[in-house]
Amino acid sequence: MTLAQFEALVQSRRSVRDFRPDSVPPDLLERLLNAARWAPSGYNLQPTHVTIVSRPDLKQRLHAACLSQRQVLAAPLVMVFSGDGHAYRNLSAVLAEDLAAGATSPQYASRLSSLVPLAFERGPAGLGWLWRALLPPVRRVFCPTPCLPAVHRREWLTRQVMLSAMNFMLAAHAAGLSTVPMEGFDEGRVRRVIGLPRRHVIAVVIPLGYAKEADLRKTRLPLERMVHYERWNAGPPPR
Repeated sequence: MTLAQFEALVQSRRSVRDFRPDSVPPDLLERLLNAARWAPSGYNLQPTHVTIVSRPDLKQRLHAACLSQRQVLAAPLVMVFSGDGHAYRNLSAVLAEDLAAGATSPQYASRLSSLVPLAFERGPAGLGWLWRALLPPVRRVFCPTPCLPAVHRREWLTRQVMLSAMNFMLAAHAAGLSTVPMEGFDEGRVRRVIGLPRRHVIAVVIPLGYAKEADLRKTRLPLERMVHYERWNAGPPPR
């Protein structure tokens, strides 16, 4: 794919709320999910999970949990993207695969084996996050210090899951399907509908199907409003 083709893809994608009843072929759905699987994630922990809802009775309950938004019932499939708060426990399996594939070095794998548990584990009774919450502000006085996922787990998981979700939506658009990312939902009710473990954070709900309308349009604010060079609001670089 050329840059021009990719630009055309991202600029033509639309959020759709009215869908045809046509089903999504299973083999095509698997390809879209595989595109989501290849998104990057912190430490390659791959915390994203996708729960696919198609049963009419569950969609009715999901519709209520998503503030009665019509696209939940209109789309043939509804994808619930969540992040597993225990994904760091898969580190050994991830590192074993990376080492076998030559995707990482033994030195880096050893470093992650020490770093990741420290960054993610909350200690006995979940109280270990307290010192992790207090340590970074103090350490930051002396040296650059990142936020720890053990303290900001919801934020960390949401970032990782949304990378996969965007891959999924772009792949769907490339395949002639449509999506709409939804943040308007009651997380606890959605969790109960799909039986999701409490350790999971629901980042986004995405109805999927074929759009009923063909000529949908969208706009964006100027690029100059979004981009800053070297420092905030410093203006464009000299030409």
